[in-house]
Amino acid sequence: SPPGTRVAAFATGLDHPRWLFVLPNGDVLVAESNAPPKPEDGKSIKGWVMGLVMKRAGAAVPSANRITLLRDTDGDGVADVRSNFLEGLNSPFGMALIGNSLYIANTDAVMQFPYAAGDIAITAPGKKVADLPGGPINHHWTKNIISSTDGTKLYATVGSNSNVGERGMAAEAGRAAIWEIDTKTGSHRVFASGLRNPNGLAWEPASGALWTVVNERDELGSDLVPDYLTSVRDAGFYGWPYSYYGQNIDTRVQPPRPDLVAKAIAPDYALGPHTAPLGLVSSVGTSLPATFANGMFIGQHGSWNRRPHSGYKVIYVAFENGRPVGMPIDVLSGFLSPEGNAFGRPVGVALDKKGALLVADDVGNVVWRVSTSRQP
Repeated sequence: SPPGTRVAAFATGLDHPRWLFVLPNGDVLVAESNAPPKPEDGKSIKGWVMGLVMKRAGAAVPSANRITLLRDTDGDGVADVRSNFLEGLNSPFGMALIGNSLYIANTDAVMQFPYAAGDIAITAPGKKVADLPGGPINHHWTKNIISSTDGTKLYATVGSNSNVGERGMAAEAGRAAIWEIDTKTGSHRVFASGLRNPNGLAWEPASGALWTVVNERDELGSDLVPDYLTSVRDAGFYGWPYSYYGQNIDTRVQPPRPDLVAKAIAPDYALGPHTAPLGLVSSVGTSLPATFANGMFIGQHGSWNRRPHSGYKVIYVAFENGRPVGMPIDVLSGFLSPEGNAFGRPVGVALDKKGALLVADDVGNVVWRVSTSRQP
């Protein structure tokens, strides 16, 4: 970790900790989650090979389908209370709190549960707010949510159902998009589209804009296509599957759609090919050194199909006047051995109550905590 910081395990021995959410009282929720069963995957050679690769990477075990609560009662930077906060979910990922309502994004629906400050478990059955695209293929299963500042809306990420539309566009209905969901009625609209696999969501405080990180398409070689960080415009179209990084046409997609390519917005900031950015959080309010005062932290899960490997670290991108500037800075690395074996893979990132950075590592099964050298 950078000068003036230190890293320690906040919690270990978790079961595929993917995503993090810090409650107002400082409790940390961790979605322990894995892909839902995908009966269609075993039916193709490609699916079978990918399954073998994933299994080797420790990614093929059944989902715990649980949110775990972690609490640090003595302030030493290590969780000393752990409880099964919410169980029986369906490949949960994103979490959001609005008033006394905790929203959880399962792979196929947004659910709402009652929450009171200090609760260490929720036993209420919960209520479905909105269905999300799931189904037997469900290629990109991780659904993230963030609430609008006024609490009237949730924004939900819905990844594509294929690499590049090879299952036909009917299988992509409502997908490769960010949805806007009305929290009262559950009605939704597509807020932005053409985003192959968006995951992290964050509000940029200076402009009030919504930002996301997106995993771009595969199988164009090790050096294409750049994954990216971008602001998200209402009704914006970002190219998938017809073009990438603005209007670079993907000739694999037939029939082509020049009308849509012409509308494709180029993203704001390239993160390199196959780095697999997932986690995203604004750094505003961090207690880390001043270098990190105004920007975004990004958890990069890393490439499964690239030589040499890329990603496998947490980076920081500085912002000025609401826009990213300069080169990324490594915040947490060392997840890869010299031989290219992964000791860990960062996913979700969040700031805790003290402004330290929490990082979910779904291969090491750890939540790491990056804090200043001075304080726990």
